[in-house]
Amino acid sequence: MSAAPDSRSKQTGFFGKPFLKDSYALDWCELLARFALGLFCIALWHNGLFYGAIPILALAWLVDGGLCKLDRLLKQPLVWGILAFCGAWLLGLLWSDFPVAFEGKWKKYFILLTFIPFLALLDKNRWPWAVGALLSGYVSILALGSYQWAIEGAQGIPWLKFSYLGYSAAIGAGVILAAFYGCVAATRSRVCLSWLLALLLLFLQFNQSSRGLLIATLAALLLMLVLRYRIEGRKLMASLAAAVVAIAVLAASSDVLHERLYQAGNDLRLFQQGHYQTSLGYRLAMWEIGLRGIAERPLLGHGAGMARQYFDERIVTHQQGIYRNLPEFQKTVHFHNEWIEIGVHLGLLGISAWVFLLWCWFQAFKGCRMSLLGAAMVCYIVMAGLSHVFLLFSRIPPLLLVITALAICWRQQPNESDTID
Repeated sequence: MSAAPDSRSKQTGFFGKPFLKDSYALDWCELLARFALGLFCIALWHNGLFYGAIPILALAWLVDGGLCKLDRLLKQPLVWGILAFCGAWLLGLLWSDFPVAFEGKWKKYFILLTFIPFLALLDKNRWPWAVGALLSGYVSILALGSYQWAIEGAQGIPWLKFSYLGYSAAIGAGVILAAFYGCVAATRSRVCLSWLLALLLLFLQFNQSSRGLLIATLAALLLMLVLRYRIEGRKLMASLAAAVVAIAVLAASSDVLHERLYQAGNDLRLFQQGHYQTSLGYRLAMWEIGLRGIAERPLLGHGAGMARQYFDERIVTHQQGIYRNLPEFQKTVHFHNEWIEIGVHLGLLGISAWVFLLWCWFQAFKGCRMSLLGAAMVCYIVMAGLSHVFLLFSRIPPLLLVITALAICWRQQPNESDTID
């Protein structure tokens, strides 16, 4: 009887053949894959390191025989959603002005494509490496951000160039994960620890200056509670009451939130008086012009990369130029709203691709029996996109995609039933 072949001999390069046949080379390929996964998870928190980790991830994917595994990847709905969304942006170049189109930040949408090699490289043996790296990085930035807030009195992590918006968004993702585990944990001790962690993270987020991302986190949290206990009336009412009390206590104890709410009210009064050079006034003016841009070209928009030029040109004439001085207050970058941003660029085509991506994202979680987490995650993305161009954050969309990929890999084998269905 012939000996069973070494399982490592099945490892292939990007043409389906091993680069080298000796075990040393095969071990090297495995180490490269693990290193790429770990580096990518750690690099999420540093822009320069992150963009350097992307080609390493792609190289490891090719060495691991990535192109030969596309049929398996194409069974994942989120892969189709990302390809459709990025494809819509490529199509949008056909009716845009090329020299202008490549100046904007919209190109960051293509970072979503990193989900494909990351998911392809993951398996049960590599999963702990990725999880360990992700948790190490996340705990580190939580500690650094807490130090900056409590000791230095600063928002975000300035020396990592991690703004308070990105930091708040990362905390929000942690709140959702902790709350999800609190909803599905099997023992009371784990439930209590999970909700305690969620409350601690919420406390940190309440002391960051981002109002929109905090609201998105709270909306996702409340949706999760409603979906989890929707058929258990008493538990639902008790959990919602406890959540409202906890939120009220955290809000009352946050000087940062009080200051931001006062600023929002003052900005609104100034806007009504014709003073638009405030945080809220700037957003309202941009949204007004953006909605006009969508109305002008509702089907295909103004072309990929053309939104900023449209705003800079339209601001001079819109309503007799009442907003013409806004670029002096803040340089035009985007419309501070995901839906308006995509709509001005690509119109109904882009909005449809965006909705399809969100649907596929939920289906990815549903396919691994985590519909509860999927619903909360999509809610978080949608709500955050109402006040920010959320997918243009350099770190947070890849973080959410990494979480999604880890969930898919973890739940590939049959397990307990879904917490919604």
